[in-house]
Amino acid sequence: MLQEQEKVKEPKRSIYRFVISFIWKVFFLGVAGVAFYLFSVENNLFYLFGSSPSLDKLENPRSDQASELYTSDGQLIGKYFRENRSPVTYDQVSPVLVKALIATEDIRFYEHSGIDPAAIASILYGTLQGGESRGGSTISQQLAKNLYKTRTDDSKGALGHIPGANILISKTKEWITAIKLEQRYTKEEILAMYLNTVDFGSNSFGIKVASKTFFNTSPDSLKPEQAAVLVGLLKAPTSYSPRFNPENSRRRRNTVLAQMAKYNFMSKAEADSEGAYQLQPPV
Repeated sequence: MLQEQEKVKEPKRSIYRFVISFIWKVFFLGVAGVAFYLFSVENNLFYLFGSSPSLDKLENPRSDQASELYTSDGQLIGKYFRENRSPVTYDQVSPVLVKALIATEDIRFYEHSGIDPAAIASILYGTLQGGESRGGSTISQQLAKNLYKTRTDDSKGALGHIPGANILISKTKEWITAIKLEQRYTKEEILAMYLNTVDFGSNSFGIKVASKTFFNTSPDSLKPEQAAVLVGLLKAPTSYSPRFNPENSRRRRNTVLAQMAKYNFMSKAEADSEGAYQLQPPV
């Protein structure tokens, strides 16, 4: 009787060992496949994935800047540019602007190292639940996209022209580049580079030109409601432009202020007060 029971158990053990062995093989093959894919994207293996930022570009980032012409007494009389941009340092930016940006675009900015796993998991969960699609790119990822043009034809490669594959490859490059940027620059330097490269619409590239264009002020003098308008522009510069769509801009500004209140960068009463201001026509 015992021998018969053992004979019955033995096939079950064999099946169990086979299943466990199969799971481990799939796991290791999956890890190896992901590692090979990341290596291939980073190094453009077989010219399939397009170019990625070189070490020199990472350590010496470049962006188009306006050439400014001044009089002998320091008065600006003209500009020559392809993109109207004048860079500023982190110390030349109002703290309230940084708070508005982080509250709206990347609340865990100071906690992650370029990629926010919690945001990615939240997006996947929302997608599976059929919820509204929303972005999960960190500020570092957005900087990588803006600074190194990761979605241009030059960076796509042979596989990048396949629908669906192009987004995956571009996102992968942005993840890899974001991590490298975090390794080479401080959080403050990343914020300054981001604010200097982003397009605010109305031919305003970078926070210095945007502050002047929309509010006739400098980045270090922005008021909370002004900072909220400019951060709101990042989602869609034309749709939320105070110049072309003031009502949309007002609603988006109040959303940014609500985010600041949600994450305790200001009180709800302050957010409501700032949101009561009527938008002034850009100077």
